[in-house]
Amino acid sequence: MARFAKEIVPLPDAFYQQSTLELAKALLGCLLVKETNDGIAAGYIVESEAYIGPSDRAAHSFNNKRTARTEVMFHRTGLAYTYLMHTHCLFNVVSGGEDKPEAVLIRALEPLYGIELMKYRRGMDDLIKLTNGPGKLTKSLGITMEDYGHQLTKQPLYIAKGFSPESISAGKRIGIDNSGEARDYPWRFWVTNNKYVSRHQKSEYVFVTEK
Repeated sequence: MARFAKEIVPLPDAFYQQSTLELAKALLGCLLVKETNDGIAAGYIVESEAYIGPSDRAAHSFNNKRTARTEVMFHRTGLAYTYLMHTHCLFNVVSGGEDKPEAVLIRALEPLYGIELMKYRRGMDDLIKLTNGPGKLTKSLGITMEDYGHQLTKQPLYIAKGFSPESISAGKRIGIDNSGEARDYPWRFWVTNNKYVSRHQKSEYVFVTEK
């Protein structure tokens, strides 16, 4: 396992106090870290999707739907929202603030630390395929349903400062074809031309970030 830099620490709570769309972009380049008994695994976030309920038909919290699964979305920002889809655990960052159920899905990572551990967990050596999808990255890092509701400003699951992308692309979200007009919202963001992005990189527009 790669040596883990001691200066890597969780981002403060203030980082999560921004609008969901801005947070989805701000998360790009940040380091997602999970510490387990098996070791530490981490990667740069290179793709995200914003879900802005209750008006967003693609969001689990659409129409203020409050269930055991979505409960954490109604709580404070900066918490982990994990849920199962087709047996895969997916990881989201709760945003929006209390009683404003919104979240950002993390769709892909660029592996950085614990790559051998990731390969073992995934049973493969293909570096790109380790984390180029929301279900793949959680398995590689060891993120599970036990992380539901965890505060992301503290160990063992947290987000730390990483790099600033030169540009960010935006396009339609993936896998939400049955969500009416919401399927066309350009609320998927990714680091432009990053090879670890999960799917096609057809963008609606591109943000050039400030240096």
